[in-house]
Order: sequence, then C-alpha cells, then structure tokens
Amino acid sequence: MSALERRLHILLDEARYARLEAEAKERGSSVASVVRLAIDHHFDEERDQARRAEAARKLLSYPPDEGPAETWDEMLAIQEAEIARMAGDA
Repeated sequence: MSALERRLHILLDEARYARLEAEAKERGSSVASVVRLAIDHHFDEERDQARRAEAARKLLSYPPDEGPAETWDEMLAIQEAEIARMAGDA
C-alpha cells in the first residue's frame, strides 16, 4: 500500500459516525482505517460489478445454438474419439 499523503475532511451525521466508531472499536483500529477499508471495498465491488455486467453482455450477444444440445453419451463419444485421435498422433 502506498504512503498516506492526502488528507480528506468530511462531515458526517452522528449516526454515521457512531457506526464508524463502533466498527473501529470492534476491529481494534482507527475510524480512518475503517473509512479507507470501506472506500477500497466499494471501488473493488464496483469494478467486479462492471466485469460481471460486461461478461453478461458478451454472453447475451452470442447467437443461439443451432439444434438440440448433445446428449451425455454423444459428448462422451466425441471426447473418446478426440482422445483416441490424439493418442494416434503421439
């Protein structure tokens, strides 16, 4: 983690500050540390949500499959044929 070099002054209502203070006491840390952790958590979660949304957009952009899906037996036969082909190449 980088050195702490920027100061932030924020105003909070009593209820929010009490929540921060209680969390800090429970963790055995400072209120400032709890605020830093909350900021990190918020932005990490925001990035994760953006990645999930992009993955969903990609999945939804794929055209639908043509025809019925293979059965388990068909998939197994395809895999066995591929393994046999690869063993023959070796």
